[in-house]
Amino acid sequence: MSQEPISQEQSQETVSAETKQENRVMTRKLVTVAVIMLAFGFALVPLYDVFCEITGWNSSLDRGLAVYQEQEADTSREIKVRFVTVTKNDMPWDFRPLQTTMKVHPGKEYEVAFRVKNRANKNIIGQAIPSFSPVRVSQYFNKTECFCFNQQTLMAGAAEDMPMRFFIDKDLPKEYDSITLVYTLHNVSEENVGPKLQKVAAN
Repeated sequence: MSQEPISQEQSQETVSAETKQENRVMTRKLVTVAVIMLAFGFALVPLYDVFCEITGWNSSLDRGLAVYQEQEADTSREIKVRFVTVTKNDMPWDFRPLQTTMKVHPGKEYEVAFRVKNRANKNIIGQAIPSFSPVRVSQYFNKTECFCFNQQTLMAGAAEDMPMRFFIDKDLPKEYDSITLVYTLHNVSEENVGPKLQKVAAN
């Protein structure tokens, strides 16, 4: 018994159904990735705090002081340091370095200040998380004092200059003559972080 040939219209419907199914699968994958990325963004600050607590990275004994030991500056080298600030969309602070670039000698300590202003009509708690470019230089960039070691609370409408003291280790490989330090400022107020983490977890 011979089978009836599949019409062109039926063939198109089959292809269309398969395409719709593939689109649905792809959409679910993209939504899943977006949720994971969102959850990671919200969890970044708590994870950073846990990391610092476990490793002691933020402890007063490990802020570069042990490495510094009044190193003699290497005046034969000059490193250009750029300071960049980023605020997340839910962070109602102005945040900027008072000095965007600085030329430094390895082994010598320097200080730079960052100005913040709370534009909100309520107190906000902020946490600045540093990152470096190139990434490898982070192990040679030592902070002896920094607002990023702790969460910062700023009253409604208040402004403040926050200092950061640092030195670059003289063991920095010779090929690096420029460093970019980026501070990303997060709103870690309980009423801001808590509900978002709960919402992400529920999804």
